[in-house]
Amino acid sequence: MNIKNALDEGDVCIKVRRLNQIEDYLEENHQASLEELKNHFNVSINTIRRDINELAKLDIVKKVYGGVVYSNNASVTTSYEKRNISHYAEKKKIGQYCTDFIEEYDIIYIDSGTTTHSILDSLPQEIEFTLITNSLEVINKAIAYPNIHLMVIGETYKRSTKSFTGITDDETITKFNINKAFMSATAFSAHNGASNSDFMENRIKKIVCERANEVYLLIDSSKFGKNSLFTYCYLEDISAIITDAGIEQGFADYFVNADKTLITV
Repeated sequence: MNIKNALDEGDVCIKVRRLNQIEDYLEENHQASLEELKNHFNVSINTIRRDINELAKLDIVKKVYGGVVYSNNASVTTSYEKRNISHYAEKKKIGQYCTDFIEEYDIIYIDSGTTTHSILDSLPQEIEFTLITNSLEVINKAIAYPNIHLMVIGETYKRSTKSFTGITDDETITKFNINKAFMSATAFSAHNGASNSDFMENRIKKIVCERANEVYLLIDSSKFGKNSLFTYCYLEDISAIITDAGIEQGFADYFVNADKTLITV
């Protein structure tokens, strides 16, 4: 990577991190003036205006005279607890179905999310395999299995997703040989593929999908036909889609026509 590209990527990381921080600040405080945000984040008023315009496009905030308010329609940072309850039965079935995909001595990745952690709910107690994850929920469940070799990635804990994010360029993750990756997504669309809203976590997802022999997308039917901020993989990268019976026929046909395995549970 040349110096200019490194600087460009660094600028993007700083901007995305600030957008996430502004969103968190507004979710907690509900509203703020532009002057308040400028001072709090120590940037120029023009930078804050540009950031607010980006968040407004995503319907995360609404602009009002002299400031912004947190949008009631904002879905990007819905708390983990609320997301975990939403479509709970469908998510649990999807996760538990994938238990059968895990074989002795596999090297697998289980993504953070409110669906994927259910994979560990009904495994044979003595099964032995290597598990890589950045999910706190997965870590907590994995320690109950004596023969799971657990590897945790990510440097910074993010409360809203109960996951660890942030990796250095030379971290071991770029060298992992992963048999199967069980991935979650905030949204999936035919044009933009599987996407999520956090830049740092998105980077982990992309690397994992590149390193995995098989990629399983675990996603409830409410997320089809939607888009989030960052794409981490496209349909051609996915081995199978596991969802619930509520999937619209149009999307079911789309996956079948693309010669992709679609499993409804």
